[in-house]
This record gives sequence, structure tokens and C-alpha cells, in this order.
Amino acid sequence: MPEEMEVQTETVHETVNESIERKGDWLLKAIALTTALLAVLATIAALRAAATVNEALMLKAEATRLQAEASDQWAYYQAKGIKAAVQEASRTAWLAIGKEPPADFKEAVKRYEDEQRQIEKIARQKEHDRDTKAAGADQLFDQHHRYAISVAIFQVAIALGAVAALTRMQPLWIGSLVLGISGTALLLAIWLR
Repeated sequence: MPEEMEVQTETVHETVNESIERKGDWLLKAIALTTALLAVLATIAALRAAATVNEALMLKAEATRLQAEASDQWAYYQAKGIKAAVQEASRTAWLAIGKEPPADFKEAVKRYEDEQRQIEKIARQKEHDRDTKAAGADQLFDQHHRYAISVAIFQVAIALGAVAALTRMQPLWIGSLVLGISGTALLLAIWLR
């Protein structure tokens, strides 16, 4: 009879070990699957982060170019103002010596003032376009930062999943899942915005 008890204990022990191994296999498979999914989501978030920062940099470069063009227009505006002032000074000099100035002085001053108004419109439009591009770039930089945060969350979730796989601790895997869901929610929020 004592032998039968030993056999039953061994059978129970083997059954428990097999159950533990099966449970461990299930846990490892689940961890591997969720970690792979988190890696895919992290890659998507990283690609979006890179794309938005590249687009933002292009808009900032465009804004810088528009600023340079606006500055050129304002310099041109000032040059026309100087030319008008020179013409007016010449006309005043004629009047100071008691002579009638040539009519083209007054016409030149009017022409330069008209040209200044046109140049001012162009410069202000370029400044407006610059501001629009800069604001768009700022929005994209903000979006880039949110994508980068989601990437960081995914990376922590993946690392936690790796630790869960090594230790075969289900609570760590659940923590990894919670972080992964948080990263996914953030990623979706960015896309839907």
C-alpha cells in the first residue's frame, strides 16, 4: 500500500508540473504576441513622429524664406522712400532759390509713394504667409512631441513585457498591457485630433 501512495503522489506532481509548464507556455506566448503588437504600434508612432517633425522643419524653413523675402521688400520700400525724399529735397532746393522746380520732381515723388504702397502690400502678405507657416510648424512640433511620448510609453511597455517573460510573472505582463493600452489610446487621440 505505501507504494501505491508514492505512485499517486508522483502522478499528481507530474500533473502539476505539466500544468505549470502549460501555463508558462501560454503566458510566454501571450507576452510574445502582445510585445510584438506593441512593437508594431511603437514603430507606427515613431514613423509618425519623424514625419511630423520633418514636415514641421520644412514649414519652418519656408517661414524663414518668407521672412527673408519680406525683409527684402521692406528694404525695397525704404529705398523708394529715400528716393522720394531725395526728389522732395531737390524740389525744395529749387523752391529755396526762388525758381520753379521741374514737374518731374513732383511726379517722381508721387510715383515712389505709389510704389511704396504696392511694396508694403507685398511685404505684409509675405509676413502673413510667414506667420501662417510658422503656426502650422508649431502645431506639428506639438504633435511630434505627443507621438514621441507615445513611443516612450510603448518602449516602457515592451521592456516590462520582456521582464515579465523572463520572470514569468503575470502581474508584470498586465502592467505591460496597461501601458500598451495607454500608449495606444494616446496614439489614437493624436490621429483623431
